[in-house]
Amino acid sequence: MKNTSLSLLQRACADRDSTAWGEFYDLYSGLIENWLRRHGIQAQDAEDIRQEVMAIVIRELPNFDHNGRTGAFRNWLRTTTANRLRQFFRDSKKPANEAARADGGELAERLQDPNSDLSRAWRIDHDRFVLGQLLQQVEPSFKSETVLAFRKLAIEGLDAEQVAQELETTINAVRIAQSRVLRALRKLADGLID
Repeated sequence: MKNTSLSLLQRACADRDSTAWGEFYDLYSGLIENWLRRHGIQAQDAEDIRQEVMAIVIRELPNFDHNGRTGAFRNWLRTTTANRLRQFFRDSKKPANEAARADGGELAERLQDPNSDLSRAWRIDHDRFVLGQLLQQVEPSFKSETVLAFRKLAIEGLDAEQVAQELETTINAVRIAQSRVLRALRKLADGLID
């Protein structure tokens, strides 16, 4: 039985054999591979790098100590990904892959720099991806109208009055729906998105 008073990150750190670890692995494995592919890394290379990053995460996550700073875990994962990306292309023995090695090394350097446009894109992509996945996890806990109200407010950016009209309910009901879903997301995402 999972301890629902702990966030997904806390539960995954505490027990790598838990259901939380599987959820955590699936979430971040998908994020890393999708991110690498979107930034021009070939499918097989992205898969290999993803596996290497996740192997490090498996080994190091129980020792991860969130320092309380905004984005601590996200930054740790970004740095880990940049380091593995750099190492992967540095160690690549494929002669035909010389251009990819140079591109991968440059991508790693830009990702490593916390002030680069690529690092800012990582933060945005990370948060969107994680929130989208976590929203799918919490959706079954709510009535469909509650989730729909939340999506229209938080994702589509409609105002509460507009959503209330569309859903034929009150503004107060729309705000309550938003609050309930946000509370569930915050609890699950604690430490992942700060």
